[in-house]
Amino acid sequence: MPELPEVQTVVSTLQPRVEGKRLARVDLKRPDIVRPRGFDLERALRDRTISVIARRGKRILFTLETGEQWYIHLGMTGRLTVESPAAEIAKHTHFIATLAPGGQELRFRDPRRFGGIFWIGTEQTESNLGPEPLGLRPAQLAKRLAQTRRAIKSALLDQNLIAGLGNIYVDESLFLARIHPLAASNELKTEQVARLNRAIKQTLRRAIRHRGSTLRDYVDANGAGGGFQLKHRVYDRAGEPCRTCRGPIERIVLGGRSTHFCPRCQRRAKR
Repeated sequence: MPELPEVQTVVSTLQPRVEGKRLARVDLKRPDIVRPRGFDLERALRDRTISVIARRGKRILFTLETGEQWYIHLGMTGRLTVESPAAEIAKHTHFIATLAPGGQELRFRDPRRFGGIFWIGTEQTESNLGPEPLGLRPAQLAKRLAQTRRAIKSALLDQNLIAGLGNIYVDESLFLARIHPLAASNELKTEQVARLNRAIKQTLRRAIRHRGSTLRDYVDANGAGGGFQLKHRVYDRAGEPCRTCRGPIERIVLGGRSTHFCPRCQRRAKR
């Protein structure tokens, strides 16, 4: 958390308020959130103009007028908002950039510091991120899943396999596709993979329409929460009735992550 829908919502709310603005002043309060370590981010960004803001996986990618790039990863508790300079600066705000014209401030807050700011520059290095799920074809997904024996839940969380998915939307997509989270990735049938591919896209698009899921920390760039948490079919609903069959939703721990599913709707194939 935040995952693709939340990050896309942050990007969509940042674009009209930040694109084309100059970073008149940059105040980095915690240099240790910057990568590479020791990089002078304040100097690199000061008086630069943000030309484009986009999303890549769970990253918020900024392109400057010079063509140089940097991105922010929100981690688990990160918030990236645009606020009035008169607004109280919340605890754990690690980065503040004053935007010109207007004087509004772009603020990055991250209490647990699992996120960070990453300088890319102009180097066109090969990204280790997998393809974007919204543009993924069934054959591409099948080829990637065929290369791993991991449980499908674990495989879909791997950002090298597919970029942008996380715990919430993997659980929701697997439910919609009627696939058990422990099913072996390389044993899924062609029809199951096609169904999963559709389910991932449907789930993400629906979540984006509802501006993501706010469970605790996530807000968009305007400070507003999402509403998709009210639409969850399985995630964080252990013990509650399935919205399809009315049987109880179960929770297991897989790879250290909570996993929610309906054992009736997502039957595991017998070996």
